[in-house]
Amino acid sequence: MTVAFFALSGLDMLNSLDVVEKNKKEIIDWIYSLQLLPAEDDSNLGQCGFRGSTTNGNSFDTEKARSEPITLDSGHIAMTYTALASLLILGDDLLRVNKRAVAAGLRSLQQEDGSFCCVPEGSENDMRFIYCAACTCYMINDWSGMDTEKAVNFIKNSQTYEGGIAQGPGLEAHGGSTFCGLAALVLMGRLEETFSAKEMKHLRWWCLARQQTGFQGRPNKPVDTCYSFWVGASLKLLDIFKLSNAEFNKGFLMSTQQAITGGFSKWPDHTPDALHAYFGVCGMSLLGEPGVQKMHAALNLSQKTAQHLHDVHKKWH
Repeated sequence: MTVAFFALSGLDMLNSLDVVEKNKKEIIDWIYSLQLLPAEDDSNLGQCGFRGSTTNGNSFDTEKARSEPITLDSGHIAMTYTALASLLILGDDLLRVNKRAVAAGLRSLQQEDGSFCCVPEGSENDMRFIYCAACTCYMINDWSGMDTEKAVNFIKNSQTYEGGIAQGPGLEAHGGSTFCGLAALVLMGRLEETFSAKEMKHLRWWCLARQQTGFQGRPNKPVDTCYSFWVGASLKLLDIFKLSNAEFNKGFLMSTQQAITGGFSKWPDHTPDALHAYFGVCGMSLLGEPGVQKMHAALNLSQKTAQHLHDVHKKWH
């Protein structure tokens, strides 16, 4: 599901969704086939959400899935986020999403400290999944799936002495988790009240200090294509992207673009992959590259798709 999202959102950012137009209905139906719906007695409500692929459960057989739920057939929080995002990219109105079940599935994943696991059977719990939960609640327009106070406290407690945000309290600040924490707060409308002026200053400084040519994820690490999004988007959310060096950033990104196969790789002269190809395009979007759509940085979607979401919300009411 997440690989599909990278492909679909990448095409969207490049104004090229027309290449999948003839398959759009099939893709939408495939995504909906991976939705975990409540059993007839709601016994699996905590498992609801979206699966990652058709290799699990009774995909395309909704009735069997509801009458004969499988113990380990559960939604995954990142797949739920990317499934909803992909549906929106394709112009869907999310009317077939069981929002009550999605919210219930999220509630089963939140831990006492405010963080989230990715599956109800138990997993690591960190900042990535708080972000996925916040995006999901925002997209279904229902925040009952998370205790926002606990989530905000987890994010605040994960800011390190360096200024950045870690995957959790006591861990090392990281560009990816910094974005996830900041974006979750923005979607909750809680950014300004969470950090003091001094903490915000340290956070801004830490993000700006991640630029070498492109951006690195942590001090003393090499620059990497995807951090032009993770850190670049963080700078956008902090309203200081203009203080970064656009020429250096673009120069590094262009050095990781592969002329023969297309796409972006992690580093120059490496093989491109779906994740870095997508985030390379996002990095170019943040730079205002002609021909690339502008982003809604917090949702990690194009502005056009974000506007579609807001139009969908109006129709629901």
